[in-house]
Amino acid sequence: MHARISRRTLLASSTAMLVPGAAAARFVSGTDGFSYEVTRTREEWIELLGETTFRIMREGHTETPKSDPHWDSLAPGSYACRGCALKLYDAEWKVVVDIGWLFFRHSEPNTVLTAVDWPEESGMAAEFSTLAGIEVHCRRCGSHMGHIVWVEDKLLHCVNGAGLSFTAA
Repeated sequence: MHARISRRTLLASSTAMLVPGAAAARFVSGTDGFSYEVTRTREEWIELLGETTFRIMREGHTETPKSDPHWDSLAPGSYACRGCALKLYDAEWKVVVDIGWLFFRHSEPNTVLTAVDWPEESGMAAEFSTLAGIEVHCRRCGSHMGHIVWVEDKLLHCVNGAGLSFTAA
């Protein structure tokens, strides 16, 4: 039997090792001065993604564990950003972790950006309010994909399946 752990708890526990003193930097999506290749209005994003996926990809929320049909699949293929179709991950780099999100050892080269994810902005529990996490974004459209976390002795990309489109090989 596996203990249930929330993604935010997982993130908070892993970032203590990843980002000591991370309070020195601050990133707020949309105000960092970076120009993304793909931009849309809020209304265009909602029309493209739907309300639930919009909240995950554009507002940084997290999907329910094991809600994506691909979370435990090792089928060959590739995963692209649902916001702009940029190929981000290949299935050969996928690792199944019984926590309920999609995990990858790494992304395709030059496809993701990382940023500091502050607990007070992400809804993380108060006891983790001094910790920050490493958030992963699509390089082309800036959409939130997930986080880089330390889990099962591996440093992995923990990704919301709602933000990805799978194409079988």
